[in-house]
Parts: sequence; structure tokens; C-alpha cells
Amino acid sequence: MPLAANTRLGPYQIIAPLGAGGMGEVYRARDSRLDRDVAVKVLPRHLANDPQALARFEREGKAIAALSHPNILAVYDVGTDQGVSYVVTELLEGETLRSRVARAAVGWAKAAEIGAAVADGLATAHAKGIIHRDLKPENIFLTSDGRVKILDFGLASRRDNASPDQTEATQTEPGMVMGTAGYMSPEQVRGEPAGAPSDLFSLGAVLYEMATAVRPFARQTAAETMVAILNADPPRAAGAGREIPPELDRLIARCLEKNPEARQQSAGDLAFALREVTGSGARSGALQALPGGRGRRTYAIGMAVAGALALAVGLTLYLLLGSGGKAIDTLAVMPFDNASHDPNMEYLSDGITDSITNKLSQLGGLRVTARCMVFAYKGKPDNPQQVGRDLKVRAVLNGSVVQRGGLLIIRAELVNVADGSQMWGDQYQRKLDDILAIEAEISQEISQRLRLKLTGEDRARLARRATENTEAYQLYLQGRFYWNQNTEAGMRKAVECYQQAIDKDPAYARAYAGLADAYNSLGFMAYMPSKEAFPNARAAANRALRLDDTLSEAHNSLAGVRYLYDWDWPGAEKELKRAIELDPDYATAHDFYSHFLIMTGRTDEAMTEIRRALALDPVSVRVNSRLGVQLYFARQFDQAIKQLRKTLELDPNHPMTSAYLGMAYLAKSMYPEAIEAMRKLPGPPTRLALAYAMAGRRAEAKRIVDRLEEIAKTSFVSPADVAYVYAALGQKDAAMGWMEKAYEARSPPMVFLKMDPKVDSLRADPRFRDLLRRVGLPQ
Repeated sequence: MPLAANTRLGPYQIIAPLGAGGMGEVYRARDSRLDRDVAVKVLPRHLANDPQALARFEREGKAIAALSHPNILAVYDVGTDQGVSYVVTELLEGETLRSRVARAAVGWAKAAEIGAAVADGLATAHAKGIIHRDLKPENIFLTSDGRVKILDFGLASRRDNASPDQTEATQTEPGMVMGTAGYMSPEQVRGEPAGAPSDLFSLGAVLYEMATAVRPFARQTAAETMVAILNADPPRAAGAGREIPPELDRLIARCLEKNPEARQQSAGDLAFALREVTGSGARSGALQALPGGRGRRTYAIGMAVAGALALAVGLTLYLLLGSGGKAIDTLAVMPFDNASHDPNMEYLSDGITDSITNKLSQLGGLRVTARCMVFAYKGKPDNPQQVGRDLKVRAVLNGSVVQRGGLLIIRAELVNVADGSQMWGDQYQRKLDDILAIEAEISQEISQRLRLKLTGEDRARLARRATENTEAYQLYLQGRFYWNQNTEAGMRKAVECYQQAIDKDPAYARAYAGLADAYNSLGFMAYMPSKEAFPNARAAANRALRLDDTLSEAHNSLAGVRYLYDWDWPGAEKELKRAIELDPDYATAHDFYSHFLIMTGRTDEAMTEIRRALALDPVSVRVNSRLGVQLYFARQFDQAIKQLRKTLELDPNHPMTSAYLGMAYLAKSMYPEAIEAMRKLPGPPTRLALAYAMAGRRAEAKRIVDRLEEIAKTSFVSPADVAYVYAALGQKDAAMGWMEKAYEARSPPMVFLKMDPKVDSLRADPRFRDLLRRVGLPQ
């Protein structure tokens, strides 16, 4: 029997019945403690002793209580009194969507609006591992003040997000069909486990019914309806003679795909797409009456890879920054997953990550985590919330890239670190050949949507296009990929890719800057003679600056040539300061400037600058290694050893780190450790010969250096490295002879002469002091 008025359940006084169903009775009640009206749902007495019914009732209370979202019915309390189990929720005034649809079709715009609100609520539920499994018009409530609420989580299942295959013990048995005929997904009909795409199928069926006033799979019996869900495709929503935008028609059809993988993969994606339908329809007047046929609309589909995601991110930031809520001011763009598992596509997934990072880094008021910090997570399973906390950001952008023939499928989602909810997500399918087709249009869209937050300079930067040539862009991405490998082979391959990009587009400034970086690296690491590497780097950097003198990377590259090769110290400092002025968050510019400062003896300034670089890019192997190198040149050998050892934990195979760790060991007379470190270095064994010489193992050192002199007759050997060995052997004339060769070759180690402990034995020699003068270093 129903509860009588004035019956008390704990602190709640029953006022009147609101409704009843097979699994519960709902009453208006008064909360005597908080003096407010609430809704109380009770388990009917005839089911109180039914373990399955009781489990379902308790599961619903737990499921909703675990959620907090404006589009989900709020649970206030649960309890049992006088043998009656009850759940207390907020009291809603209005009607169910079933009542609203029964009167007439809702209309496409209202349908999209309601659908987006439901999808928002589902996104939060799914983020908590909760799948509704019974979404239908009866379980969607429209309040009298315009809100949308999801009701009845009685069939919900809870999945462990860490182990998606594991569900609660109260979950239904495999093969048992749970749900409502007409709204169940095909996997529910088959009795298979239901995931987030299952709820989206149900929402698609609800959207179809709202927009057309027809149930998509309606048949005479429930059995026939379920067969239709498995085998039949409903008529397109736009084919019912109603005004429905083709975008909405396409979204509904995608939700109703039989294969879960072919549907929208997240409720957040669907919510975003539905809101875009209402926005685009209102702006463009794109509504079409479509009697008996599917509407068509012409779309430009050649969206750039970087541009597509920049647009998506721009729209996301518009929603976050322009919605009146607290702005998202910190963001990490995680390495996009190469979901094709094709090694030849790795450059593209990395390149997209770099492009988005660089694009968003230009926006004022938004701090984007540096590349090296996020790439520490590449290839590792990650929890966006934990990654966000580790990186101290408020939002994390994840994504994946798949290539299928000539098409790219790019998916991205933005996750709120605070609660793990998906703020936004979308999927793009674009022709690979059309990567840069409408970049200008995308830039304008970003500018319009972020106008309240962007300065004029910001808008100009976002609108600027690097190249018009698709092939050049892909080759540029390949060049960045190979250069970041930090190996001789990688740098040489980068040169090839950048040069090919320039051949495709001779006006591509960033490709010239990349080419300059690659040549600088080859020269500095002695993988290529200085007189070959640095003039090429200078020509490329100058060409980049003639094309775009606001390119921070090009100023930085030119500075490298100026002090490593030209020994133009004032000119180098001018370029370095300009690079930092153009991009204060460019860690590499601070890194280069610190190197410049230590070489000129400005130790305190150098330490300040390298620590700025480290603050911007704390997990960069290069920057961490450079700090150890600066400590070595500052003769703080114990601290240098500590820092260089720490760097090797980040990358055990980083050659510069191992080399300077070995030299710091030598400075501390730790000869066995130094020899072990030098043995691991690639290339000619000049550093090993130095270690042998300083350790007193002269014969072994001399044997190596004799062999190096022979090799130098036909191949490139760094003359400065040979000079260091002779200096350690006490053969000053031979050492100064090789120093002269290093000077003539304009070898990069010449810039170390003022500070390098390895040449202390030569400092009193007048020839050495003259060498310092000619290099332009202060005495």
C-alpha cells in the first residue's frame, strides 16, 4: 500500500505521492531539519525482501550519490526506516521528456539543446565509470525553470576506470538483457557489457524521437523492436519532411551506428557537436526542408592537421574563457598517440603535438607546458588527472592520430584536472593532401571566438600562416621529429627533410630556422667540420629572418653562429636578447644565453639564465645537462657531478652529459669513474685518451692520439680534442700546435678557452694568451 500523508521516514514527513513504477514509489516530503521540500523514492514493500530488487535500489542511490552535475538528479540522503528503504533527492517541478514528446515533436533546435545537456550529464557519469543503461524519455526531466535532469540510475553499472573489464558484483549476469526496448543499444540486446557508447546509442534514439516525433526502431512487439535494433537502419531523421540541419542528421545517424566503435566515443564530444549545430544553424541559416531525401550542404573538408586541432582548442578555450567561469590558465598538451602504430607516422603525431603547443603558447594569459616536460610521458599509460597534478596545470589535452589510406582521423579531448571530467572532445576526418587548405579560415574563426580574451597581436599571430604547401609542412614535421632525436643520424636526416621542405616552399621561414638548428647542432657536436656546418646555419637563419624577423627560433640560431663560429660576442648577445624578448618562455633561448654568459666569464648571470631555462623546461635532458656543464665551467665540481648524474637518470645515453660527467670526475681526480664514463661515448675516443693521460696511463693515451692523428689526415677529427690530450700529457708545443689547427678550423671548443679547466696547464703560455685575444675572449 502507498505511504499515507504525514508518515515519517527518519526526518522526512511524507506530504503526497508524485508517481509510481514497478521499481519504486516517489513522494513529495518535507525535510524537518533543513526546512525544505524534497522527493523521497521508496522501494515498494512487496519488493523489500527481493535481494535483486533491493540491490538495484541501493545501486541507484550509490550511483547518483557518486555524481555531482547540474544535469543529474541530486541525491541528498539514503536510509531505511520501519523496514522501508528510501532515497532522498532534490524535488523537481516540471515534466518528463516523454510527456513533452507525447504532445508534439520538440523541434530540432530544442532537441539539440536538450541532447547536449543530457550528454553533459552522461560525460560526468562516464568519467566516474558509471553507465546509465536505461536512457529514455521517461528518465529525462524538463524542469519548469528550463533545466534538464537525468533520472533513474537503477540499471546503472559501475566500471573501474583503472580496469574497465571489471564491474561491481551487483552487475547483471552475462547474457541478461537489461534496458528498455526501443532505446537499448545492439550490445545490450545481445546481453553484452555496455560501455559509454551504449548510452550514446540510447541518446541518439531519444534525439531522433525528439526531432521527428517518431521512435527510430518502433515495431509491433518488443521482440520485433529488438530485432530492428540489431538489423535495421531507421530512415534518416532529415527524411521525415521536417526542418533538420544536415549536421544534426549526421550526428544522430552516427549515434545509431550498430558498431560501438563507429559512434561518437564520448558524451563530451557529442555535447560539443550538438551545441555547434545550434550555433552554426543560427548563424548561417542552414536549415533545409528535406521531404523524402537527405539534405546536402557544401563543406570545405580540407582542414589542416594543426589547424583543425587549433580550431578545436580555440573553441574549447572560448567556452572556458568566455563563459563567465574561472579561466583555464594552465594547460598541458600531451603527446598525441600514433594509433596507426606505424613508425613512419610518428613524426606526424609528434608534429601535431608541437603545432598545438606552439599555437596555444602564443595566447596571452595561458601557460602551456613545455614540450620536453610532456614528452616525458610519451608512450606511457597515463591518468590525465595525475599527469595534470604532476605538471601543475588545470587542464590536459589528449589526442590520437590514425592514417587510413589518404585520410587522417584525429581525435582530441580536454580533461579537467580537478574532477577528471571531459570538458570538450571531437574527432576530425580529413584528407592528408588537404592539410593546409583552409588555415586562414580557421585562424579567423579562432580570432572571432577568442576576441574577448585576445589582444590584436595575439590575433595577428594566430592568423599568420607558416606555409601554404601541404608537402612542405609534412617535411617540416619530419625534420623536427628527427632533430629531436639528438643523434648524428637524426640531425643529418633533419637537414634532408628541412631542405626538401624549402624546395617545396622557398618562403617557409620555420623550415629555414629548423635547418639552421640542425646545422648548428652538427657543428657544435663536431659531427661536421665547423667551416661546413656554421656558414650553412648562418645562411639559413638569415633567410628565415628576412622572411619573418619575429621568429624567436631564427634569432636564437643566428646567435649560435655568431658566438660559436664568428666569435662576434656583442652581435651574439644582441640576437639572444631579441630571441628572449620575442618569446620569454622559449627555454632554448635562455639555455643558449646561459652558455654564452659562462663562456665570457659572467658566471652568476649564466647560472640565473640556465635556472630560468630549467624552470620553463624542468625535464629537458638538454637543459638539465647544460646546468651540469655550467657548474663544471664554474669549477663547482661536486655540484656538477650531482647534476650530471641526475640528468643521466633522465637519459642514460645522452653523450654530452656523459662527457662532462667524465671531465668533472677528472677534475676531482676520480680517474676510474672518469674512464668508465668516457668509454661510453660515441665517436672517436678523444675523451678516453684524455682520461688515460690525466690518470697517468700515458702509453694508452699516446696510442689513441697517434691513431687519431692518422685518422685526421683523411677524416674529420676535432683538433681541440686532440690538443686537450697533448696538454694532459705535458706536451705543450704539440698542444698549442693542435690549438692553432682548432683556431684555423674555427672549432666550437675555442669559445671554452677562458673557462675550461682542461687547458689550465697552457694559461701561462704567451701563445695561449694570444689565442684568447684572437677569439675575442677577455683575458
